[in-house]
Parts: sequence; structure tokens; C-alpha cells
Amino acid sequence: MTGFVSFVSSGPGDPDLLTVKAMARIQNAEAILFDDLSAGGILEHASSDADLVAVGKRAGQKSSRQDHINRLLIDYATRGARVVRLKSGDAGLFGRLEEELIALKHANINYEIIPGVPSAMAATAAIGIPLTRRLNARRIQFITGHDIDGKLPTDLNLAALVDPNAITAIFMGKKTFPKLAKLLCDNGMSKNTPALLAENVSRQNEQLIYSNLGSMPRLIETKTGTGPALIILGPLLEPT
Repeated sequence: MTGFVSFVSSGPGDPDLLTVKAMARIQNAEAILFDDLSAGGILEHASSDADLVAVGKRAGQKSSRQDHINRLLIDYATRGARVVRLKSGDAGLFGRLEEELIALKHANINYEIIPGVPSAMAATAAIGIPLTRRLNARRIQFITGHDIDGKLPTDLNLAALVDPNAITAIFMGKKTFPKLAKLLCDNGMSKNTPALLAENVSRQNEQLIYSNLGSMPRLIETKTGTGPALIILGPLLEPT
């Protein structure tokens, strides 16, 4: 009998932010293929009999090849296993979900996608502000800060990014942010635009830095570590 794959969104890292459905799938899984950022306390809820397989991808570090991950999903499922593919944040945001879905479709394996708390929502909640503002921030845009080569994407819509009424959440952009900040300023964005950096959001070593576009590159260089980080720009409400 062919198994089933659940793409489970683990949220930003705090197990308490898992949905009820996500928790149930983790507890009942016979195999869990997990990202680096989905490890830790979340995996403590897995069955002691489950196969736990690390397949994470981290910039600048040795990572699992995508075709290897696809093959593992198919192999476990064709043996009839209940498989969880555990992804950080929300599985549909910059997580290469589409490639894994295509592989399963070609292998005629059924699946489901369980959404989770994106780190952008968790970051503003942690600092105590909304992600949108009535009248001042009518649009939210999520972008990735690096391309497949690890560099800043060259096809960014700068006109959209410098929109003073938009909130922009930049995923995986800590390394390339100095270059992006210069581009934004050169294209008309004020250096005083509010900026929030959230590193290791929802975890014990969480760090939240509220500043502005002009100061953020220096703060990233001097105040942050090696943890995953998200940067949010735009007319953010100042935390109290």
C-alpha cells in the first residue's frame, strides 16, 4: 500500500506555535524528514519509533541535495509509511515546496499541506506591534534576500520595494541586506524608514532589533549572530 506525505509547517521554532493538526501528524508519523530550523523541541513530540532524517538546507553550509530529499519522500511513501516533511515557518514560503510536490505527483503519491505561522507574523507579535497599519500600510510583500547563488536577486521590483505604504518582509536576507539597503536608498526610500530585525524568532535566543533602514546594515554586522533572521521594512508601528 502506498503511504502518505504530510507537509507540516513547523512555524518559527517554538513548539507551542504548532497547529493542532501539525502536532497530530508529527506524533503519528513513521518517518520525519526535517529542516534544520524544525529540529529541537518540535521533534521531541515525535514517536520514539519514527525515523528522523535531517535534510536541512542552510546558506554556506553542507546541505542535502533536493533530488535526494525527493527520493527519500518517495521511497518512504512507496513502502507504505506515514511521512512528515517538516518545514520551518510556513511550508509554502521560500521552502522549495513546489519541487517536492512535483516529485510526489509524478510518483502518484498523495499528500497534504498543513500551513503554519510565518516568521514575519511571529516577529511582529514578539515585539508587540501589528504587521499592518490602518491607512499607513495597506500592502505586505514577502521577498527572498538571496538567489540560488546566495547573492541578492537581480530582478527585484525596486519600485514596489520603495513604496512608502508597503511593508516588506525580507527572508534569508541578512548577508545581502547592506547591498539591498543601498539600492533602496538610491531609489528613493528614506534612511529613516522603520526596520525590524528578528533573529531566532520565538526561540530562547531570540533577538529583536528595532531601528531604521540607514542603521540596520551596521547593526546586523555588529549585533547579530549566525542564527536565521528576518528583516521587515516599512511604516511599522514603533513598539512601546
